[in-house]
Amino acid sequence: MLKRCLSVWLFCTILIQNLPLNAQGAGKINIVIVEGEGAINNVRQRVAREPIVQVEDENRKPVAGAAVTFLLPNQGAGASFANGAQSLTITTDAQGQAVARGLRPNNVNGQYEIRVNASHQGRTASTVISQTNAITAATAAAGGISGKLIAIIAVAAGAAATGAVVATRNGNGNGGGGTPSRTVIVPGTPNIGGPQ
Repeated sequence: MLKRCLSVWLFCTILIQNLPLNAQGAGKINIVIVEGEGAINNVRQRVAREPIVQVEDENRKPVAGAAVTFLLPNQGAGASFANGAQSLTITTDAQGQAVARGLRPNNVNGQYEIRVNASHQGRTASTVISQTNAITAATAAAGGISGKLIAIIAVAAGAAATGAVVATRNGNGNGGGGTPSRTVIVPGTPNIGGPQ
């Protein structure tokens, strides 16, 4: 009987030692999005917010050495990594973080999802980061004309209108008599919003 108990004990010990880590109660891992969620990427300048995630264990402690894969859509609005790649795998640093460097939006406007998968010692987790490709508001509103150029045009138009009013009141147009005045517009930096 003692021999049989020892055999069972030895068998159980070997079985437990060979179980995968997650079956031994090591817990699970989670992916926390640090940066990139809800980012609006500038299509014209091909500038994107690089996603950053942190892999944590069940106690919310960083997991170093986890493999993190960022997957981009193959069609429609989206982006690419270096050399046009649609996926990038990074190992988390000592803080448990992985940065998807080199993300470049394509020229298709719209929302898209970056799928993120992490694995560490047999444990896995996944999440999604949503981003949008768009033309910036300033260039869209002006049809490609910069906001600075619009401000300069507005100041010049305002100065011309003021000059017309002054000319009609102080001279030949509105019975003011006297010498007509001249309005001179001097080029320089426009001041919008009043004196400083």
